[in-house]
Order: sequence, then C-alpha cells, then structure tokens
Amino acid sequence: MSHRHVSAVALLALLVAGCEKDEEGHGIALDQPVPVKVVTVGAADLTTPVVATGALAARDEVALGFKVGGVVESVSAEAGQRVAAGAVLARLAPAEIEASVAKATQAVEKARRDLDRVQRLYKDSVFTLAQREDAETARQLAEQDLRVAQFNAQYAVVRAPSAGVVLRRLSAPGALVGAGVPIVMFRPEGTGVLLRAGLSDRDAFRITTGDQATVRFDGAPDRIYTGRVTRVSSGANPASGTYDAEIDLEPAARSLSSGLVGRAEIRPIRRVTRLAIPIAAVVEADGDSARLFVVEKNVAHIRRIQVGAPAAGMVSVIGGLLAGEQVVVSGGAYVTDGGPVKVTRDEPASVTVKKP
Repeated sequence: MSHRHVSAVALLALLVAGCEKDEEGHGIALDQPVPVKVVTVGAADLTTPVVATGALAARDEVALGFKVGGVVESVSAEAGQRVAAGAVLARLAPAEIEASVAKATQAVEKARRDLDRVQRLYKDSVFTLAQREDAETARQLAEQDLRVAQFNAQYAVVRAPSAGVVLRRLSAPGALVGAGVPIVMFRPEGTGVLLRAGLSDRDAFRITTGDQATVRFDGAPDRIYTGRVTRVSSGANPASGTYDAEIDLEPAARSLSSGLVGRAEIRPIRRVTRLAIPIAAVVEADGDSARLFVVEKNVAHIRRIQVGAPAAGMVSVIGGLLAGEQVVVSGGAYVTDGGPVKVTRDEPASVTVKKP
C-alpha cells in the first residue's frame, strides 16, 4: 500500500472519529452544538378510558311465573323466540286448579241456600237477627273465595304481557313449582338494552353518570356500539367485590341477544390534568424514577425526576421539573451532560390541556 493511500485512510478515520450522525444521517461534529427538538413542560390531559367487561341485558326484563304453585304441564316458550302479546308460554296441570274452582263454586251455592232458609225462618221468628246476618256474611265470604279461585285459575297460564322476546326458559314440564317462581324471562318489544359491568373501586371512583362509552361484543365483532353510563352503585357487590355499573346502549343494540359479553371503554367526564412530558423525552427509567435532558441557555443538563404512570403518550411529573422548563424530545441520543445544543422548533412549543 502506498504512503499516499495510508495517509488518506488515516484522514478518513480522523474524520469519522470527530463526527457522529443525526437521525437523518447527517454528520454532527462533536464540538459543535447538537440539533435537538424540545417541548416546554406544562399541564396535560392524562385522562385514560376505564375498561370494563359485562353482559348485555334488557333494561326491563320481566320474570314471568304462575300465581299459584303446582305441576308444570307444558312450556312452549324457547329462548330467542319472538311472541305476540297474549301468547301462551307455559301452563300448569289443570286438575288441582279446576278442583279448587269447583269446590269454591259449590261452597257459594251452599251458602246461598243456607241464607235463603235462614231468611224464611227469620220471618217466622225461628232465627234471630244475628243468625241471619251470619248467614249473609257466610255467603259473601264464599263468593269472595270463588273469585279468588277463578283469578288463580286465570294465572295458572303464563302469557306474554306484550309483544317481545323470550330470553330464557327456567323450567320444564313435570317440574313442581311454587307460586311466583320464574318460569320464563321475557323482554318486552322496544325496550332498551344495557351492559351490566363490574368495576374496581378505583375505576368506580373515576366515572360518573353521563360518561360516554363505546362497547364491542365478541358476538358482533364488526360493530361498535355507543352508550352512556346511567348508574354506578355506591357500594360494592358482596358476591363479587366490584361496583355495579350500567351502560345504556344505542337502539341498534336491541337486535343483539341478551347475555352477550361486551367490552366497554368509558371516557370519564372528570378530567385529570397534571404537569407532564412526552414519553419520548425520557432517556432512562427505573420504576418511578427517570432521567432526561433539560435545556438551559442552549446547554443540555441531565436531570433525574420522579414520574407517574404513562397515559396517551405522556407521563406525569411528580417532582424534579417545573412548568416552563424545556426538555429534549428528539436528538437526545447525541447529547452529553453539559454539552451545547441548538434548539429547533419543529415540535410543539408547549404541552397544552386537551378539551373534554
């Protein structure tokens, strides 16, 4: 290798040793100010959505059952079935009900005969006034018992109170059920639907009625439904330990089946504004401690600060920085502590509070 060629290689090595490259590949002389982009420390909106999982339910679900107990003869309702108002959904075995009506009818006939006999004999002074009044009372009681038996017979059949959808059947033919035990869960036509979700105590404190939400369902993955928080319980559910919340959904969600599992993102109205910096400004982090470069009079100084949880590309500042100070967000890889920098203004000059 010639002496001239060795000198050229040595010169190239010196040039490389005396330069670095910026993010765009341009050379940076080590003894020259490093171009950096900065932001001015200020308040930022660090509100993050509350994520909750719950099940779809009708706002006005109705549990339908028999007025009296007995043996179930038939259940014609099926889950998901749409029915008209008055449609028969279930029946009790009629033998016991019909016997009760017949017994009450015979009791009325007897009470009326007894009253007629007492009234005739009262005119002949055989019975006293008190006996006649007792016979009249007995007739009235018997007639009332008959009305009760006839009323119960009407409700030995479960009918749809309006047009709607059968959500679940809760019994089967042959089952012995008591009075009022739900046989069918029913959703009236046109009623709204909601998502019932459980929240942690921290999330329950963050949201309030009126907060907007978006909901996705695994059963309908291609559609996003909008909603609004209408209720947040003031106490934890003893069974789950979570706080119950209800999100009313848009009318389009009424076509979905009850019980579908949905994932909601709730955007709290209560905004959280704190002193914050972009995450890009952090050059090193360890737990709640971080290091970054602060620019003062075109000189970069490394500084250790305390930070909170990140949110929306920002990180809250707990301590170590003051509002109005400038921190490096781009070019920091080439900056040294105490080294000169040249500030460019391509980045926003400050961090502003987002509007709710």
